[in-house]
Amino acid sequence: MTHDGRNLHYLRAGSFQQRRAFLALHRSGLWDLLGEFGPVLAGTVPINICIAGSDLDVLCEVPESEQDRFAVLMQTHFGAQPGFWLAQRTIGGYATTISGFHYWTETIEVFGQALPTAQQHGWRHLLIERAILVAGGPAWRTAVRTLKQQGLKTEPAFAQLLGLPGDPYTALLALEDWPAETLRERVAAIVLPDLT
Repeated sequence: MTHDGRNLHYLRAGSFQQRRAFLALHRSGLWDLLGEFGPVLAGTVPINICIAGSDLDVLCEVPESEQDRFAVLMQTHFGAQPGFWLAQRTIGGYATTISGFHYWTETIEVFGQALPTAQQHGWRHLLIERAILVAGGPAWRTAVRTLKQQGLKTEPAFAQLLGLPGDPYTALLALEDWPAETLRERVAAIVLPDLT
């Protein structure tokens, strides 16, 4: 399904976890609150490889000059939510504010970086992973979920199945430069392991 991550309505017709995510984000008011920062939903929920305990990853573009105001906004509106935390640091050379909290049935993590969301690693990983799942079909979705249930994070699970050496987060980003046909051929040629 094609979407830009900002419009969440596709979730309403999705899996149980996707519908639950939509309700949590809608009820929390997060999307409206963060509207000026162009929030997008990344992570496992949009591509339907979430498992029990998967969180909702929200990415925002927050200019360096707005980082402190963004932090205050999160603290003011969600500081009383269970498990609330907030940190500010430099990631990849860009000022970043990260906040997390539990709302209703979901754990939500908000990542505000001084970089357009389309250039943030979380969004770029999502696009690559979605292309792999489209090429690989249901068997790949099942294999990734199984590895995640066995304790692997998402990017390491994809990298393991693809046989990518080195840091899985960097290795996946290298696939951005591959032509779509090359990626499809690589995925089709892989015999998935029996993970049962």
